[in-house]
Amino acid sequence: MSQAVELDSVTMRFGPVTAVRDVSLTIGAGEFFSFLGPSGCGKTTILRMVSGFMEPTSGAVRIGGRDMRGIGPNKRPTALIFQNLALFPLMTVADNIAFGLEVRGVPAADRRRRVEQLLELVALPDAGPKKVTELSGGQRQRIAIARALAVEPAVLLLDEPLSALDLKLRQHMRAELRELQKRTGVTFIYITHDQGEALTMSDRIGVMSKGVLEQVGDAQAIYDRPETSFVASFVGETNRFAGTVALADSGTAAIDTPLGRLTGRNPRALKPGDPATLFIRPERLSLGGAGDNMVEARVTHRDFEGAFINAFLEAPALGPAARPIIVQTPHLGQEPAFTPGAPARVAFRAEDAVVLPAQA
Repeated sequence: MSQAVELDSVTMRFGPVTAVRDVSLTIGAGEFFSFLGPSGCGKTTILRMVSGFMEPTSGAVRIGGRDMRGIGPNKRPTALIFQNLALFPLMTVADNIAFGLEVRGVPAADRRRRVEQLLELVALPDAGPKKVTELSGGQRQRIAIARALAVEPAVLLLDEPLSALDLKLRQHMRAELRELQKRTGVTFIYITHDQGEALTMSDRIGVMSKGVLEQVGDAQAIYDRPETSFVASFVGETNRFAGTVALADSGTAAIDTPLGRLTGRNPRALKPGDPATLFIRPERLSLGGAGDNMVEARVTHRDFEGAFINAFLEAPALGPAARPIIVQTPHLGQEPAFTPGAPARVAFRAEDAVVLPAQA
């Protein structure tokens, strides 16, 4: 049966380095929760504290309401799937799945019955007699999940389990993992630096940076309503324009930038004089359209990516070292209206942009 996981002011220090700083969060029973962030942000350290391989320097980890301090990994209601899967290559698939049950003294007949159930669950009913080395990457991934589920954990911890797979297989396994989680009802805590994985699979996402939990929310909230400049920059592609708040009123803020005055939503209640950055997604920009904000630029080149086309623009007012402005349009089977070298006027609505405190 799944259980909730509570992190109560959890901090982890390694000498002078603080890997996780004062994280408080409750992950609901049966929830698929992902920690998303770049390498070194502290997400794997959190996973190790939940699993029992590390004890927090301060704060508490509770699973099912029980404080886990002093309880080792083998005594916790958790199972951990490592990045390298750690399957036993000399064992058959069935023996790999049954290993944890054998260690716990489960009778052979019960082990066989449980293995058969799990192979059906992961859609590999005939794989039991095979060696692990005979399986594809995606099949090995499913066997690792089956082995972890064999001991009936309340919480399944997954440490970037899809990172070694190719793109097509990763995309396929996202759907498989999500479906498995729904069928089993087990609480999943998933660690990833891949935004696509987090956005497509998770009930909620926690975005981390430098040991700090920057924002928690569902995929749409994280993408459409970022609360910090780091979240706005890290999750998805975005255009950013730095400046100083000139006006702030009724939930919007206007900032003065080298491109002129630009207006967006103001969720952090910034005040005139505050340094700020306006963020706008490439798909929310239009070339030659109308909107609350207008930017004069020039098309440098465009990239065709099948379902959509990215146009890259430069604005002389930003200087030669500035990041290009990216405009994304769907590919509808006809040539876009913009051509490299041509001047372009970019427009966007204030409600599609967000103004946030400038990132240190």
